[in-house]
Amino acid sequence: MAKRDYYEVLGLSKGASEEEIKKAYRQLAKKYHPDLNPGDKEAEARFKEINEAYQVLSNPETRAQYDQFGHAGPTGHGFEGFDFGSGLDDIFDMFFGGFGGTRSRRSKGPVRGSDLRYDLTITFEEAAFGTKKEIEVVRMESCTECKGTGAKKPGDVTTCPVCKGTGEIQQAQNTAFGRFVNVRTCDRCGGEGTIISDPCPKCHGRKKIRRLRKISVTIPAGIDNGQAITLRGEGEPGERGGSPGDLYVYITVRPHKLFQRKGYDLHCDIPITFAQAALGAEIEVPTLSGRVKYVIPEGTQTGTVFRMRNQGIQHLRSNTRGDLYVRINIEVPKRLNEKQKEILRQFDEMTRDSNDQRKSFFEKMRDVFGA
Repeated sequence: MAKRDYYEVLGLSKGASEEEIKKAYRQLAKKYHPDLNPGDKEAEARFKEINEAYQVLSNPETRAQYDQFGHAGPTGHGFEGFDFGSGLDDIFDMFFGGFGGTRSRRSKGPVRGSDLRYDLTITFEEAAFGTKKEIEVVRMESCTECKGTGAKKPGDVTTCPVCKGTGEIQQAQNTAFGRFVNVRTCDRCGGEGTIISDPCPKCHGRKKIRRLRKISVTIPAGIDNGQAITLRGEGEPGERGGSPGDLYVYITVRPHKLFQRKGYDLHCDIPITFAQAALGAEIEVPTLSGRVKYVIPEGTQTGTVFRMRNQGIQHLRSNTRGDLYVRINIEVPKRLNEKQKEILRQFDEMTRDSNDQRKSFFEKMRDVFGA
């Protein structure tokens, strides 16, 4: 079944503010929360749909991606890795601090690592033909000294005596919705469920250290400005056995001095002389692969566009190429000597009566303004 529009799910218009999104989520989440509708599968499915919509639209970055790409997301694979379950109790956290049991089970399970973003600028030719780049990314990695335990020795890690290893402290609370269990993070262990008596001297008990990594990126031929390359597993490491996040390399392409790109086609303006336009000529046309000869016919007018097939940009993951469109601009000389001016006057007198376009124009002008 196709997903419903996220704005429609929350009953909002596309231009809704952050406060309107949060307010709509609060109202719908309270209405459809599974704990208030025990055994109601429809309410549970509706709540998950509401939560998924809120998780995407409440984040400015993912909301912008959704507005542009829809459910497919910037990579075409949807909002992969986005933790749609992480906000299931957000609305009740605002009032009650969460529900007993649900958060405890989730907090102890695997958590996927965060995604990273890297902005890479390449030349026009590199985008057209593809290339390889080596980038440097700063990311958190498991400490090699303690192997991610955070302790100097394995025996330095003990179960928290306050929460008994759960990482949470529960307290019953009566509300207008009934009796709920207020769950909060254990202050003693910070929600870890364990206490480190002697921290690792390298990571100081944080279990991770920040490291600079060099990563090779293959830029495919045909990539365009604003597109992204996804490097799976090159993001932040996961928690408690969770998979690592991904690295998104966003591409910025420098403009070219001669070409303008439109999709996979190229456009270029070429100046020629009046004589070349009138008599026809063989001219040199620049392409991404070098200069090529092209014959323009006599009587070519300024603004005429010629199409050169397969001289454009290669399509992504395909050998098909776009075309090159060459627009002719006739240059009018700015500095003429007296002899050149006289020759042009004679030429103008000789061609004045035979110039069909000019004659047609003046006939139209007489029709408008009279003789």
